[in-house]
Amino acid sequence: MKAKYIPFFSLFLLVIITSCSETSNEQLFDSSLLEKRSAEEVEKVVEDFILAEDSTIIEIGEGFFDLKTQLILDSKENITIQGAGMEKTVLSFRNLKTGGEGMKIVGKNITVKDLTIEDAPGDGIKAQHTDGLILRRVHATWTHGDKSKNGTYALYPVQCKNVVIDECIAAHSRDAGIYVGQSENIIVKNSLAYGNVAGIEIENCDNAEVFGNTARNNSGGILVFNLPGLPKSDGRGTKIYNNKIIDNNHKNFATPIGEGPNGNTVTMIPPGSGVVLLAAKEVEVFDNEILRNKTVGVAIASYQITGFPTDAPNWSPYTHDIFLHGNSYDRSGGFPDLSRDLGQLVSIYNAHGKAKTQDIVYDGIFDESRGNSIAQNPMNICISEPGLENLYFTQFDLSEGEENIKSSADVSPFSNCQVNVTTDVSFISSK
Repeated sequence: MKAKYIPFFSLFLLVIITSCSETSNEQLFDSSLLEKRSAEEVEKVVEDFILAEDSTIIEIGEGFFDLKTQLILDSKENITIQGAGMEKTVLSFRNLKTGGEGMKIVGKNITVKDLTIEDAPGDGIKAQHTDGLILRRVHATWTHGDKSKNGTYALYPVQCKNVVIDECIAAHSRDAGIYVGQSENIIVKNSLAYGNVAGIEIENCDNAEVFGNTARNNSGGILVFNLPGLPKSDGRGTKIYNNKIIDNNHKNFATPIGEGPNGNTVTMIPPGSGVVLLAAKEVEVFDNEILRNKTVGVAIASYQITGFPTDAPNWSPYTHDIFLHGNSYDRSGGFPDLSRDLGQLVSIYNAHGKAKTQDIVYDGIFDESRGNSIAQNPMNICISEPGLENLYFTQFDLSEGEENIKSSADVSPFSNCQVNVTTDVSFISSK
């Protein structure tokens, strides 16, 4: 069965398809109106980072700080970096001469709060190998209007532990606005992600809760991915709840594969994707508003759908143990996007008619060691949504390749079960 899966990047080679997608350079405020700080005041901020000792507070006052060098906090503990407010303290890296990230953090028990990061060439804030990270009321964005020049991630904790992202805003990144990767014990809450390719992404992580956020006007709202070949392989245990995942119909402006160092899997996300679960394990999605995403509300897919290689140690390409319940859907966002192969699959081969937005799709790819038939629900995909009979659900059968794609609207194999996804966020109690 595996041998018959054919990459969908080869679909429709003889057909040129164009699709209208929204684009936006929305900014929440105009930082140019702030008073510009002097060169001496800017240099003082750089020195405060370099000379910081453990258990100190780095205070950054009001104004617009035009930085030409990175802010690096390396191997420090119990540090707070505190601005005067997201609309009052702006650190601009548009004229950065060395390095890619605006702010780079390695350490233990680091808090960044009440400031804005603008126009970093790479990532807005990157934290790596940090145990105990709080980003609170941090705004990261790009303002120059040419989205192809925007950085990769706005907020980017990777290989970290005990991460809290709270009341933050991330906009216009060419990959993910709020991205947490290869980490464990994560909370993303009460935050806003808009105008990115992916609004919020949890990748190869264990024990994450994503709640109370708004993901709007991205290409994809909230993503849970497990990708091969990373230092931390399969992640599991993510809860996504009480979020507003709305109008995520923005053009996908990620760097295409083969056209630059930042080209990656997010390029496959079709505009109009609410929630995308790719090679994900033990994920519960509940009590969210998943509204007006023009291609699909929730997509459940295994990594084979990408057409990329699936051989990697200690990693599985399959998605399993997924529980959708209590979510609200609205298919009125428009027509499915055709600029990505997954969007073409949804639009052309869904079980409800061409160009029909789907509430939930499942690619139907399963591990044959777990069962012989999709009717047995071997991957434990459980869907218990209110008004399920009125939703557009499609399960694809891709086993015979692109020349004989089949689909079914029968959700019954997936509707009489539930998954117990266990997370523990007690680490937050002292933060």
